[in-house]
Amino acid sequence: MRIELIRRPERSTTMAFLSPLLAIVLTVVVGFFIFAAIGVDPFRGLYVYFVEPLTTDWSIQELIVKAIPIILIAVGLALCYLSNNWNIGAEGQFTAGAIAGSALPILLPDVQNFATLPLMLLMGIAGGMLYAAIPALLKIRFGTNEILTSLMLVYVSLLFLDWIVRGPWRNPQGYGFPGSVDFSDAATIPILVEGSRLHLGLVLVIVAVLAAWFLLRRTITGFEISVLGQAPRAGAFAGFSRTRMILLTFMISGGLAGLAGISEVAGPVGKLDVVISPGYGFTAIIVAFLGRLNPIAILVAGFVLALTYIGGEAAQITLGLSSKTANVFQGMLLFFVLACDSFILYRIRFVSKPRAQPSGIANASG
Repeated sequence: MRIELIRRPERSTTMAFLSPLLAIVLTVVVGFFIFAAIGVDPFRGLYVYFVEPLTTDWSIQELIVKAIPIILIAVGLALCYLSNNWNIGAEGQFTAGAIAGSALPILLPDVQNFATLPLMLLMGIAGGMLYAAIPALLKIRFGTNEILTSLMLVYVSLLFLDWIVRGPWRNPQGYGFPGSVDFSDAATIPILVEGSRLHLGLVLVIVAVLAAWFLLRRTITGFEISVLGQAPRAGAFAGFSRTRMILLTFMISGGLAGLAGISEVAGPVGKLDVVISPGYGFTAIIVAFLGRLNPIAILVAGFVLALTYIGGEAAQITLGLSSKTANVFQGMLLFFVLACDSFILYRIRFVSKPRAQPSGIANASG
């Protein structure tokens, strides 16, 4: 018996709805056996990882803080993926936005007024957009694979960040440690809840989600994104510009990633440092697909993935597990999302192998 994947004549609406939920359930089930295999009580492990972070005000606030950059990036990636453009370099655009927006408080520390923070956010957006434009223009001009170029540019930006905070932008009063000067109050995003790290970036997330939803559902540009993503030839016959769409979606995606980057360094981090992200740009890819590339669903999926970060930190403290635990769960979740998504387009068919004929019958028939 062999197993075949048969393409469905129509997409399964039921599987489209159940796929993300099934992926989460499978991740939890496999996580149960992983905890058991490493000698941790599975029930306690799952409780610490998935439930305990939701039981206190402090951990819920931290959950939101973690979700802010993830959702901002994922919303932009969703627009790219819907248009059939594969931006895998959001982590680099996140870093580029953080560097560009940090230039103002680092190079001009005396500029401290009501316009400082808005200018930083705009510079962060511009930095992310310009960095995302590189793979877009390479694809338009030379037909390069945007997956490879955008991914390779991630490492360029990370190495540049490492160099700049250890060299030209290093805090002269930092006793030789890497990192810029601490940002002033005028260059810091306001806190929403006193005594916590929850900041005004939450408002930016809500605005970005609603704007993306409106763009996709209520504008001609959103219609172009959908058509060129699902039926490029039909879009070409309709006069939609594929070149324009590549550049537009990449720059929107990069701009939101850059906004997430400067929001992170001007918020929880408070300065430009060697490490400003635990991999938000890559995690956002999982969030985009878990949310079915729908901005509203991405808002929910972002909190689910943020929970893996908070749960991973709790597991380190309470259970003594490795810091890579969160990566394991995120990887499993991505695997199961993609595996379950296969059933949206394909169904399984079991095919029995034909019985082998006895040699005598085979010779007689010959």
